[in-house]
Amino acid sequence: MRHLCVPLAAFAAIVLSHPTAAAPTKEVRRILILNEVNATYPGISIINQGIQTALNDSPYHLEMYSEYMDTALFPDPAVQQEFRDSYIRKYQNRKLDVIITVGPSPLKFMQEVHQRAFPGVPIVFCLPTIGVPGALTLDSDFTGVENDMAPVETVGIALRLQPGTKNVVVVGSDAPFEREQLATVKEELKAYEARVDISYLADLAMPDLLERLGHLPSNTLVLFTSVGQDAAGTHFKSNETGPMIAAAANAPVFTLFDVYINHGEVGGYLSSLSEQGKVAGGMALRILRGEKPQDIPKVKGVNTYIFDWRAFKRWGLKETEIPAGSIVINRQYTIWQLYKWYFVGGICLIIFQALMIFSLLWQRAERLKSEKAVRESEERFRLVANSAPVLIWMSGPDKLCNYFNQPWLQFTGRPLETQLGNGWAQGVHPEDLRSCMDTYTAAFDRHEPFQRQYRLQRSDGEYRWVLDTGVPRFNRDGSFAGYIGSCIDVTERRIAEEALESLSGRLIEAQDEERKRIAREIHDDYNQQVAMLAIDLEELAETIGDSSGEASQKVQELFNRVGELGADLHSLSHRLHSSTLESLGLVAGLKAFCGEFSDQQDIQVEFAHENVPRGIAEDAALCIFRIAQEALRNIKRHSGANRAEVRLEWAGDRLHLSVSDRGKGFDSTNLSAERGIGIRSMEERLRLLGGHLEIHSRPMEGARIDAWLPFKIAAQRAS
Repeated sequence: MRHLCVPLAAFAAIVLSHPTAAAPTKEVRRILILNEVNATYPGISIINQGIQTALNDSPYHLEMYSEYMDTALFPDPAVQQEFRDSYIRKYQNRKLDVIITVGPSPLKFMQEVHQRAFPGVPIVFCLPTIGVPGALTLDSDFTGVENDMAPVETVGIALRLQPGTKNVVVVGSDAPFEREQLATVKEELKAYEARVDISYLADLAMPDLLERLGHLPSNTLVLFTSVGQDAAGTHFKSNETGPMIAAAANAPVFTLFDVYINHGEVGGYLSSLSEQGKVAGGMALRILRGEKPQDIPKVKGVNTYIFDWRAFKRWGLKETEIPAGSIVINRQYTIWQLYKWYFVGGICLIIFQALMIFSLLWQRAERLKSEKAVRESEERFRLVANSAPVLIWMSGPDKLCNYFNQPWLQFTGRPLETQLGNGWAQGVHPEDLRSCMDTYTAAFDRHEPFQRQYRLQRSDGEYRWVLDTGVPRFNRDGSFAGYIGSCIDVTERRIAEEALESLSGRLIEAQDEERKRIAREIHDDYNQQVAMLAIDLEELAETIGDSSGEASQKVQELFNRVGELGADLHSLSHRLHSSTLESLGLVAGLKAFCGEFSDQQDIQVEFAHENVPRGIAEDAALCIFRIAQEALRNIKRHSGANRAEVRLEWAGDRLHLSVSDRGKGFDSTNLSAERGIGIRSMEERLRLLGGHLEIHSRPMEGARIDAWLPFKIAAQRAS
């Protein structure tokens, strides 16, 4: 063996000396697991596997050490002391991080030597079997899973399953490892001594024990703890004694640990050795991560109700009496229980298929009914559309027309094939085609209603004005289906509107000419006569002199009144027709008028202009000037403001006039009540020149009038 260790050590040195930069080195943690008996006992292996499972999530490199007290094989105190001394020497300088004890003897050992041999090392215990009077006193470095045997709960459920029970026989062992366990069970079962007769079989050899168990009186149940060694000194493993006792007993056997199940035992509120190991391992992992043992509360009881279905059937016990959530093993299912869900699934599938077939037939009938209704609806629509006195068209979601009624075809004199798609556009007047298509495309993209006027060629070759109104169509699911529209011939109405516009324009022009004529007569005739009268009065005053003071004073008063009359006539002439506007242009005319208005009406008018080009046509300039006049008069009459702003600017390709105040304002959303002759005059003047008027106002927030006039029109008229 020594010869083998040398090459192994050399090999380890070679491997460890090889560069390992690719794998980061984990911190090392050392754990000692001190077991009651060796690994040949299944219970110890189960607990150790649970501990290892919990430690698999450790971020450290773990060095695991397992030692065994072997109290079942070597119960002699002297031998046990030798074991203790050897473990102390072996691990005293090993710098252990955690010690896990499995069983009562390792726990007692650690309780006695902890402060002396392993000071400060945390101890995690499991399977302690501590519950008798005089239990161990543990310091703050100890934590773990306390006694989780549940004899009271197990006997309680056994009495519920077999209510006529009079005797309870507890089977155990007087071996050192199991003596304290049996004492704990005896102490806890005192609660049932007044209800049933409790006896203990713990000092018999295995053959005698099996013989006694085969001749138990009726109305008896057996509580099996554990038998690792009988009275004859024969050692047994947990997977050996359970089947023998369950097979020999003539009464149902209940137990305390899950390792004693599945051999004919009924079961009970069982302690899970695997879960005990997992809980203990989890506590050790928390300590390795930095928690203190005193901060980790001890756990009492890792138990579950587990029962064997075959034992229920053997002893005639009622499964309905077990607690909800219990685990039942070895259940034998009937054909219905095994294949119930297959039957249910098959029936459901058949029903589902029948429903699907019925649904398909119903849908087919509904579809045929809907198709018939659609055909009838289309026929009614075509009948109505073809008899309507308007031109009707329809288009799909691709913007292409797919229907025209008979009046349309009769109006255009063309067959349907030539009108479908975009063929109808061939009958639109070339000058109107672009604006017509732009209006249609823009509304189509937004799915909005629209109206447009354009000239459409009639069958006799004459172009007629039509008013085309289109609205979007939608399917039942809300998807866009296209447009439907109707056209009416508005040629006569348009001619009348143009005549009215022409008449209105001529009336305004006549009004302006009349104002100009009156202004000239006032300025050239009456104003001159008043001036001559003033001169005559001045000469009369000089003739009279100081000969008559009263007459001289009277002449002076007449002279002053004549002067005021002349000023009023001059002002009236300027309001009727601005000579400044005519001679110096729009900006100078507006500026002069604003100044005169401020002086005469006691309203401060601020005038500003920006980027206003020269050469604005006379009618355009006069239009803007009249709008400013009317707006300022409205401010004087209605707003109650003492200040107004007039701004003239060139904005893009339009001339913009803004007149605003901070007076009492009005509700511009209900403008029809406020709209008088003055506002209508403004709108008409702008409309004749291709412009438009905007009015913005709110109560107590003032008002603003915006006049927009396309400069192209003014420039064309000027040219």
